[in-house]
Amino acid sequence: MDWCHYRFRSLWILPARPADVYRALEQAENYPHWWPQVREVRPADERSGTVRIRSFLPYDLVFTARETRSDPVARVLEIAMSGDLEGWARWTLCPDGPGTRARYEQEVDVRKALLRRFAVPGRPLFRLNHALMMRAGQRGLRTSLRAV
Repeated sequence: MDWCHYRFRSLWILPARPADVYRALEQAENYPHWWPQVREVRPADERSGTVRIRSFLPYDLVFTARETRSDPVARVLEIAMSGDLEGWARWTLCPDGPGTRARYEQEVDVRKALLRRFAVPGRPLFRLNHALMMRAGQRGLRTSLRAV
């Protein structure tokens, strides 16, 4: 087992139409407004930028996100990640009654030296850290969508 390799899955149920959720998720530069753990998004060009995140544990992760798929018809957004995290992340949106079911998938290898050093004993905490970040993101996006 590669202790520095992670696969994450999250499911968010959101109180807005898929088209509205898609518009919110495709505007990554606005994530810091509604997702507290996304501390900074600096666009580099139309399809990429630098992202800095920090959840409960006291470390930042910085990576470049490059759009690899943006399909409003299929309602799929996908990025490639490089830097402290190497891999990909994808949002897939489906109608769910009057709202939206947003499935988040991520597969990454951790490159940050500190996290690699503590890969085995820290793994449960790192997974919890991610879960807390995702829960806060869902709460923030729900609130943001209701305000629109």
